[in-house]
Amino acid sequence: MSECTHDCSTCSASCAERKPESLLEAQNAFSNVKKVIAVVSGKGGVGKSLVTSLLAVLAQRQGSQAAILDADITGPSIPKMFGIRDKAMGTEDGILPTESRTGVKMMSVNLLLENDTDPVIWRGSLISGTVKQFWTDVCWGDVDYMFVDMPPGTGDVPLTVFQSLPVDGIIIVTSPQELVGMIVEKALNMARMMNIPVLGLVENMSWIACPDCGRKIEPFGESRSARVAMEQHIPLLARLPMDPAIARECDTGVIELFNEDWLDGALAAVESCPKRIITE
Repeated sequence: MSECTHDCSTCSASCAERKPESLLEAQNAFSNVKKVIAVVSGKGGVGKSLVTSLLAVLAQRQGSQAAILDADITGPSIPKMFGIRDKAMGTEDGILPTESRTGVKMMSVNLLLENDTDPVIWRGSLISGTVKQFWTDVCWGDVDYMFVDMPPGTGDVPLTVFQSLPVDGIIIVTSPQELVGMIVEKALNMARMMNIPVLGLVENMSWIACPDCGRKIEPFGESRSARVAMEQHIPLLARLPMDPAIARECDTGVIELFNEDWLDGALAAVESCPKRIITE
């Protein structure tokens, strides 16, 4: 057996010194993304895209450059929330992200399709490859906070994002039902297996304000999120109401008119999140 040169790139032997090859993809040469935050959920329909959009709006409003990478390839909704109808353009250097009225940068598959309602009937490998291209082929420029709107669950795309992008932390979005415990635990376990810090939990559809007296009504019963957050040793960052005004803003593409303080705690967690040190 030949003497070890400690250069694993020239050796095919399996030994204790060999380090696993990093799957991280290099960002575009014309990109300088400082912090990447993934917004995840264990199931669909809990408001993950809403939370992603609102966090980007708030970060942009406070003077940071925010961006959204829409990794929900088969169910993209980010451009509609911001009222964007123009398609993304490209140059010889890469694809240029589209910008909202206030300057939030974004890339979504709907910005590349001829019609917004065209279905994306792709297999998992093609979807995962597209997500990676949104990181490697888009000229993001200088970005302080990139929020990644993830598809629900723990399948191909979340795995691709966690392995290919330098994710600094995740925010889990959930709803008040009893099912929340199991769903949150699945998302938490995946994050922990990938060694990615969990910044906290955001509960959506928590309450409705009575139109007559303003009293908070909990349509799904008593919230379990605080208990789940305590059991899992993560903070409960926010509880968002079911607000018709927010629904109208999303439907009409004016989400940037949002002017509540419900997510201030979540944004503070993003701002204080340290840059993750990724060991090869």
